[in-house]
Amino acid sequence: MDISITILIIAFTVLVSYQGFSNYAVIDRLKHYPGRESGGKEYYRLLTSGFVHADWMHLLINMFVLYSFGEYIEMYIVTTFGNVEGRVIFLVLYLLNIILANIPTAIRQSHNPAFSSIGASGAVSGIIFIFILMHPWSTLSLFFVIPVPAIIAGVGYLIYSSWAANQGHGRLDHSAHFAGAIAGMLMITLLDKSIITDFMYKLVHEFPL
Repeated sequence: MDISITILIIAFTVLVSYQGFSNYAVIDRLKHYPGRESGGKEYYRLLTSGFVHADWMHLLINMFVLYSFGEYIEMYIVTTFGNVEGRVIFLVLYLLNIILANIPTAIRQSHNPAFSSIGASGAVSGIIFIFILMHPWSTLSLFFVIPVPAIIAGVGYLIYSSWAANQGHGRLDHSAHFAGAIAGMLMITLLDKSIITDFMYKLVHEFPL
């Protein structure tokens, strides 16, 4: 039985993140650091930052959410494009999502030596929002407890992320969350334009009464 790309991504992320927990030099070398990316041409950080995390809680939450939605999205892509091609497409989509999620802060914070960020949250946001496009009225558990329709949770998430990014609210890279969500939806739409048609149909005809 083939191991899914989702599981391989999780395993690799856990391995790299674990190295960073005991050796901060790993995090320092891989983190998203716009000042070094623009000044030192260390553009690889746009990708590598998605594989390091601050602590076990940060890592486990991201990997749990990725596992919960990633395997479903991967299977959809594999079913659509074939076993080998579909797995490659899913892997490329995930890696691109990490990069695209980091671009807004790379631009905005390019002259801010104090800014840096780590984590897979941007790419994971993209995976979640692909699922929301496919199943807008499915139920998501807000804070793992409160049941909320996916489309409502998604819109609220985008509004909050946009507001928090503009306010510079908290330690999280809210711009990456917002950009990752948008990038995920755009990429899956480019791969399969019927998703938008299906989304609009489900939005209207599957509205829970």
